Amino acid sequence: MEELIISKEDLVQFFETQKIVDTGRSWLMEGKVVEIIALHDIEPKFLQDVSNAKFYKLIIKGNK
Repeated sequence: MEELIISKEDLVQFFETQKIVDTGRSWLMEGKVVEIIALHDIEPKFLQDVSNAKFYKLIIKGNK
């Protein structure tokens, strides 16, 4: 299992260039299932929009 920390801009670029593909059931990166976790600078109880983080952690789990 591999983990990467990337910026929001990089995450958007990964989807635009299809480095990460949304299959409708999961996200795949190079044929491996990826979990995407938003990393916020504020307390979770103050979150308004979970998709508006500056950084994201990608956990590359393995083959689909």
